[in-house]
Amino acid sequence: MKETVAVFGTLRFPPESMDAVRPHLKTFVDATRNQDGCIAYDVAEDLFDPGLIRFSELWPDNDSLDAHLVAPHIAPWREAAKQLGLMERVFTAYGIQGARSV
Repeated sequence: MKETVAVFGTLRFPPESMDAVRPHLKTFVDATRNQDGCIAYDVAEDLFDPGLIRFSELWPDNDSLDAHLVAPHIAPWREAAKQLGLMERVFTAYGIQGARSV
């Protein structure tokens, strides 16, 4: 059975910077969704915790995830996030053996 990789993460920005964050985030997410290997890439602002952005990702394998982490659109996004006051970044990848619908 082939393993897929799920990634869950959060970024935290000052709530007052979110209007400036959104256009950069959209550019980044659009580029990621168009990247080879991306199965799913979902991003949402937490409704109850202003400035918190939640990510969920699905990649077919670790090689695809590794390619994403060095893709050309990563550096500009990380620089923009830093300039916009990124306060915290937490991401964890999990190997999945055989998924099922629930």
